[in-house]
Amino acid sequence: MTSRQLRDGWRFVQKTSPRRAINIIKLYLSYQLSRLIGRPLHSGNPMSIAFEPTTACNLKCPECPSGLRSFTRDTGNLKSNFFKHSFDQIASTLSYCIFYFQGEPYINPDFLKMVSHASKAGVYTITSTNGHFLNYANAVKTVESGLDRVIISIDGTTQEVYQQYRKEGKLESVLEGARNLVKAREEAKSPHPYIVFQYLVVKPNEHQLDEVQRLADEIGVDEVKFKTAQVYDYKNGNPLIPTIEKYSRYKQQSDGTYSVKNTLKNQCWKMWHSCVVTWDGIVVPCCFDKDATHRLGDLKTNDFKSIWVDNNYQQFREAITRGRDQIDICTNCTEGCKVWA
Repeated sequence: MTSRQLRDGWRFVQKTSPRRAINIIKLYLSYQLSRLIGRPLHSGNPMSIAFEPTTACNLKCPECPSGLRSFTRDTGNLKSNFFKHSFDQIASTLSYCIFYFQGEPYINPDFLKMVSHASKAGVYTITSTNGHFLNYANAVKTVESGLDRVIISIDGTTQEVYQQYRKEGKLESVLEGARNLVKAREEAKSPHPYIVFQYLVVKPNEHQLDEVQRLADEIGVDEVKFKTAQVYDYKNGNPLIPTIEKYSRYKQQSDGTYSVKNTLKNQCWKMWHSCVVTWDGIVVPCCFDKDATHRLGDLKTNDFKSIWVDNNYQQFREAITRGRDQIDICTNCTEGCKVWA
């Protein structure tokens, strides 16, 4: 673990009040007890929540509903006042607030105002961006907002490779955005945000893994994370599936078809500790429900705490314990069972 990672971890610890720590313990113990007895028992409020700033995006990535413009649900921008009202209901026990679901967060003009609100409440804040809107002015505002962590998607170290997945994207804009953020952080003498290059490993870019690490070191990015790619049409193979087995979610069968490598156990830590709120206030189980097909509540008509414990949520948790492989959004999942995933 690097000194930068330690500093980032310490920043999170400093924000963990006794009330938040007690909430984490409640969640963890109730989850482990549920695993033991095979039925859902739940205690505590979410320690992590993701708000969707917008469904809009400037890119056209091939496995993304925002990029494909393929949503069947309503699209739009999260309103700042609505965010504050919803966030404030659980802020005292919340540990993480993630400003990302679908879309490019910086497209929402109120995005950094919402980050600032969450930061002032002492919550660790995170976002994920394609990096095209990090001009110097936005980089300065990002540092000033108190954002703790920013994940910048960079899926290639040359324009030719990068654009094979990040359709209509410009690699140089992403690199310049990262440089702007590093510069703004240094000028402010600020320890945050912690900057991550996220590299979605697909077949066209798998030969550039070492190069992206060198590029990150050169710019001053704190960490590079290699992420496996979710593809929807994988059974008969897909040109995006990498040949490096470590970075593939799928394995080839003897008959030539592909299956998900992950064994779907009937448990899901995320259903105990986190959820996602769409731009228009719909509460969904996790980030795999991109089209909000499993609607567990609506913050426009109900308060968060009643949604978190009502029958819809509890029935979904129970369905997980009975047969996770029967739930569509779970069948392509690699992370649900991991504690702290």
